[in-house]
Order: sequence, then structure tokens, then C-alpha cells
Amino acid sequence: MQPYLENTFLQSAGHYKGTDIYRLEGGKFSNSYFIISNRGTRHLLAAPEVIGYDSYLAMCGATGDMLGWLRQQNAIGDEADIMTILRGGLNYPLEECCYRNGIRVNNMDFVSCERVIRNNQITGLDIRYTKLRAPQDITLMIGDIIASGETLARCIRYIIAEFKRLSGSIRRMVFFTIGGTRAIELFEELTPEFRFHWPEFEGITCIFYEGIFSAYQDKGVTGISWPQIDFFWKDGVISPEFRRYVLSDDDALFEKCIIYDGGARRYEIPDHFHEVTEYWESIKEVADNFSFKDFLDEKLGYPTPVSFDDWLTLNHYQELDGKQMNELYIFEREFASRSKDLSIRQIADRRLGEFKSALKYYSK
Repeated sequence: MQPYLENTFLQSAGHYKGTDIYRLEGGKFSNSYFIISNRGTRHLLAAPEVIGYDSYLAMCGATGDMLGWLRQQNAIGDEADIMTILRGGLNYPLEECCYRNGIRVNNMDFVSCERVIRNNQITGLDIRYTKLRAPQDITLMIGDIIASGETLARCIRYIIAEFKRLSGSIRRMVFFTIGGTRAIELFEELTPEFRFHWPEFEGITCIFYEGIFSAYQDKGVTGISWPQIDFFWKDGVISPEFRRYVLSDDDALFEKCIIYDGGARRYEIPDHFHEVTEYWESIKEVADNFSFKDFLDEKLGYPTPVSFDDWLTLNHYQELDGKQMNELYIFEREFASRSKDLSIRQIADRRLGEFKSALKYYSK
């Protein structure tokens, strides 16, 4: 288990409009961490067929609802400055959702930090473009994907340095992410740096869509996962709604990554098409190299079977409604039992056919 997640548990913060809201409790945190679940983001993260502008629209409901809830809780005010980390950050509908909730956006700033990837490994980062203003006492709002966290760490430290150089100040930060466990570790490390420069800094509110995922640390059971890039459930904290949604589909759990490449999925669709089809073709090639049981356990996040009490602890559900969690546990156990006799090649053929049909307009 990730150190920052030890002894933590999800606690329901309620349901606002179309979104379920959970707060991560039990840890010694300097910041606030939430998981939100909405029909749009569940579909986005379970189906790589959701592409282009539809991937942006899928995030509007959850983002707008959470901003409305935060305003209702007096956790944010009626003004914000938005910083967009190009290019994945452009997927997040922060400006539109602020507008819908009566939050005035004073500045829209940008920083480009591109990952340099060689042989499926991140080998460097390159900041190529910035446009940044530095007012006083702002709420800084950012949306981005967080996997290894290296891109975000470099960008945030660059922002801090620029704000100090330009005599600006940051009161609080609100961060929306399709992100992994590294986000918590990173934000806990960064908060003292904010407070060193601005003692009045109130902290970071970090909102995860559908779960706090984990990034693979190695190539996984299949030998083809991308370390520090691909997301899955193991050692993370997943919303109950997303677990049920994914397990209601025969194949969604077995996708390569929760989000794949967010930028390519929105702006370079043929590249996204290639990545998804390449994954399923590779799965067929290596199918004899691993057991389906090991693959299933890796994707569920634990060795099956487990007792109900252990399942609650593994998933950080100890404080959620017992009856509902027992129903989800049974549902998940039935999925695992039903899946043990599946053929990975048949799944791969089915997914290749479905995806090629859905994206044939973009194929070359």
C-alpha cells in the first residue's frame, strides 16, 4: 500500500446534482482530497472509444457539480485564476464550469511541459511555452493528469518561482485530476514550499475523477504495461460507483490504462487509435506468457478470493454503507468467478473489432 494511503478510508460527503462526492480521511494530510463519480466520467474512463470533444464533454458534469458543491461549502470564493498545463490540461473544462457556477475567471495562463518518452520510459521534461501573470492572493485552479508527477512537480515549482519573481501570491490551489497515488505524495511535499513563500497559503483541494489510481511500477503480468504511465486499480482508492460500472462490462477492466494518453485521445485521435489497437494486438501475442487468473487479480488490485472484511480494508470502504458495500462485494466476487474461464484472445478480438468499428473514421 502507498504510505500516504495507510489507515485511510473513504467517507461520503454527499451527492450533489449528478455527482457522488467522497472525502479521503484517516491520513495526516495538509490538504483535502476528494474522489468524485459521475455518469460522464465513469463512461470516459471505462471506454477508450470516448474521444475528441466528447471526452471534454464527459468531464463537464462532474467538474461543474464539484465546483458548485465547493462553493456551497464555502471552500472556494467567487474568483479564480486558471493555469493550463498544455496539452493534457486542455481536456479539463474549468473555465466553462466556473462560468456555470458564477465563478469569475480573472486570468487564463499557460505552461507547456512535454514528456520526452523513449522506449516506453519518461527520459526527460521540456518546458517550451509559458504565459503567466502573477496577481496577489489568488485561488489557482488547475486540471491535469498526474502519473509519475514529474511534469506537475516541475510546473508547480516553476509557477512558484515566477509568482515570487513577479511579486504575486497564491492563497489556495484547487486541482482536478485523472490521477494516481503519487498526486497525494507530491502535494504533501509541495505544500510546505507554498507556505514558505506565503505563510497565509490555505492548502490544496485535490479532486480525483472516479478514483485515486496507481501507475504501474513495472511491465505488469503481461510484460507490456508502461511503468510510471499506465493507470490501474491496485493499491489505489476507487469510487464504488466506478467499480460497479466497470465490472458491469465484460471487458472494461482489462483495458491497458484508465485514460491512455489524455492529450492524444482529445487532439491526436489516430495516435490514440493506434495505441489502443496495438495494446490488444500485443495482448494476443503474449497470451500464452501469463495466466488469466494473475491478470484478473492484477486488474482487480488484489489476489482473489478475499473475505468481505479484507476487501473493505483493501478498498478503503470501511466507513461506507455496509449493506451497499456487501452488495458490491458479492457483485465483484461473481465477476471474478465468471471471468476465470474467459479467453484473453477472445476478449482481444472482440475489443479490436469494437474499437475499429467505432473509430474507423479516424483510421489510416
